[in-house]
Amino acid sequence: MIYACGPTPALAYVKSVAEKLGIKCWISMEHRMLCGLGACLGCMIETTEGLKRCCKDGPVFDSKILEFPKPPARRKALEKNEEPDISTEIAGIKFKNPVIASAGTFAYGQNFRGVSDVNDWGGICSKGITLEARAGNKGERSLEVAGGNMNSIGLQNPGIPYFIENLLPGMLGLGPVTIANLAGSDIESYVEGAKLLDKTDVDMIELNISCPNIKAAGLAWGMSAETAYYCVSSVRVVTKKPLMVKLSPNAPDNRPIALACIKAGADAISLINMIHGVAIDIDKGKPFFNNVHAGYSGPGLKPLALRIVYDVIEEINKLPPEERVPVIGIGGITNWKDAVEFIMAGCSAVEIGQAKFTNPKVALDIQNGLIAFMKSHGYHNLEEMRGIAQVKHINELGSGNEKNHYKELKDMVLSYLPVLPNAQKKATN
Repeated sequence: MIYACGPTPALAYVKSVAEKLGIKCWISMEHRMLCGLGACLGCMIETTEGLKRCCKDGPVFDSKILEFPKPPARRKALEKNEEPDISTEIAGIKFKNPVIASAGTFAYGQNFRGVSDVNDWGGICSKGITLEARAGNKGERSLEVAGGNMNSIGLQNPGIPYFIENLLPGMLGLGPVTIANLAGSDIESYVEGAKLLDKTDVDMIELNISCPNIKAAGLAWGMSAETAYYCVSSVRVVTKKPLMVKLSPNAPDNRPIALACIKAGADAISLINMIHGVAIDIDKGKPFFNNVHAGYSGPGLKPLALRIVYDVIEEINKLPPEERVPVIGIGGITNWKDAVEFIMAGCSAVEIGQAKFTNPKVALDIQNGLIAFMKSHGYHNLEEMRGIAQVKHINELGSGNEKNHYKELKDMVLSYLPVLPNAQKKATN
């Protein structure tokens, strides 16, 4: 009799050998579990007797009822003398590696010089800059929470004229691609800011359309396809710089917004910005932040960010090849494995934010891990693995007629549900 536990490939091999030799074999399935009590059904495994709960029906099973999937073919590793190419190109700009320091977390590149090599980055985004100087938000500005942190900085910055004269020269001398993150409160400030940046040697502009439009009740420019198109097209007219548009995760659906930005002249799309959250000071019984809402970022954001990025790239891929633009993934990326996931989803590069706070050398760590992975898996360059995780699934972009869609859904649900007495009138209103 054989008792076995271990990694799945080894268990599959033990099963095959035991059955060939006619030896009774019991296998402990080291499957992912959540509750461990059989309640959540998160650890179901396929067997010849149907689905089984690994935690409750096992975890030790007769090998004869287990079904192991055929392992995928392993790519041939690169030769020992081969080095993968981790450079990437975005809107005609060559990046030596795909790791970019995101806006708001790296200032203007100088602050980290004493703790890490700034030249490790492929690119550096400036802190968000506006036409006029801003003092930022009052009150508490940051709070550590589970899976990350919240912040309410308020785009504090010295203004674009000061940035151009005093800060940009230092950024340009650091080595990585220099990206100016442009923010604004109305279309005039975006346009005038872009005009000033267009006259500089900055390599690229990242247009932050998550900012509230003060002329539209504070609605962020990136919350609808129409306002996004208006903002991007207005900036596109006044600058020849490569234009990367940064989208907000707080929009109902970023797919039509991304397509509108591309139509308006965006050369690249970056997403996601921070998601809105709220924290309560339980001693005061009031919101922790003066503005109530604050941005949430950190590792806990990654699954949501990857889903939004994946869906946007899927939609962009439906465009003719000549109309597609690169996508830069942002959100909860802390290590090389995270970066590989975003690249396999279709990203040309990734931006790193909060991870720099806990690991100043994160850019180098991601590069080293990425290179090692590409060597062992036989990827000569990023293009060979970019987008390979895109698969067909039910995720169609609607026509935009939400009211009719909601009515159809409501009618469909109600047609299958028994209506309680005296509730039919309410249910159909």
